[in-house]
Amino acid sequence: RYQRLIAENLPLPQLILIDGGKGQLSSAVTALKEINLYGQIPVIGIAKRLEEIYYPEDSIPLHIHKKSTSLKLLQQLRDEAHRFAITFHRQKRSKNTFKSEIEEIPGIGQKTIELLRKEFKSLKNISSQPIEELSKIIGDDKATKIKSYFDIK
Repeated sequence: RYQRLIAENLPLPQLILIDGGKGQLSSAVTALKEINLYGQIPVIGIAKRLEEIYYPEDSIPLHIHKKSTSLKLLQQLRDEAHRFAITFHRQKRSKNTFKSEIEEIPGIGQKTIELLRKEFKSLKNISSQPIEELSKIIGDDKATKIKSYFDIK
């Protein structure tokens, strides 16, 4: 990600917040050093259990008061990153599940799958569509193949 930002001459982040303590922060620092970005972007780690803040090359964590607005901001950033990652991975798994099922139908390719997914959102919705609705999107031949597949199943 950071190499792409550099290659495209885009701004780098003002802070990298690592979800984890010393170990995770150390791994992030190693990765930043490998791409020659260490020292150019501030990086800290936030350990969940005690909400300790770790700085690179400092083994003693910073303890911020639990009611501090600064700590609350860091927690919100971390929690939002978690929410985003979890949502992304669920969508990715969902797409893969959908594709693997419908790809079993002979004569149905990626473009057709994308059209169907865009229009009907789920495999269940596709399988419940009348052939006329499918035909509007992908044509009679492919609609017949899909309906036949689901009718047999």
